[in-house]
Amino acid sequence: SVMVDVTGQTRKEKIILPSYLQSIKRKTILIKKIEDPASGKVRTSSLATRQDLTKFHLIPPRVIFGVLKEGCTYATTVNMKNVGVNFSRFRVKQPPPHTGLRVMYTPGPVAAGLHAELEIEIFAMLIEGKDTGGPEEVSHNIEILTETETLLLPVKANILC
Repeated sequence: SVMVDVTGQTRKEKIILPSYLQSIKRKTILIKKIEDPASGKVRTSSLATRQDLTKFHLIPPRVIFGVLKEGCTYATTVNMKNVGVNFSRFRVKQPPPHTGLRVMYTPGPVAAGLHAELEIEIFAMLIEGKDTGGPEEVSHNIEILTETETLLLPVKANILC
């Protein structure tokens, strides 16, 4: 229990969890998977009842670029950590060109406990070329397709004209 410490005494201070483990509801779409005999599953008795063996966490769970100058390119890195017990593969569905977003990554399997880096790059441009006189908000959900689910990575930015 989180209410007691390792000695069994009641805690006096509150436990601070990392931001990616706090009560953030991840945006995911589950995929019904057919058992693949060659997928490298771990088959031990301690894990026999557990169904959720492959899972990724996005660190950070969302990308907010802030205010960007039109015509410039900005980039940030997101880590995809495999918190399951099996190696797993993923691929990224590239956003449409009119968003100005591009995701660069190295394809291949990710071993349990390791992470893959996704570089999110945005070219700050106005959609449809409209000059509203103030910042224009751009937001898009990047789809990351894994073997068991589709993760949605929200990306937001404000572009100054």
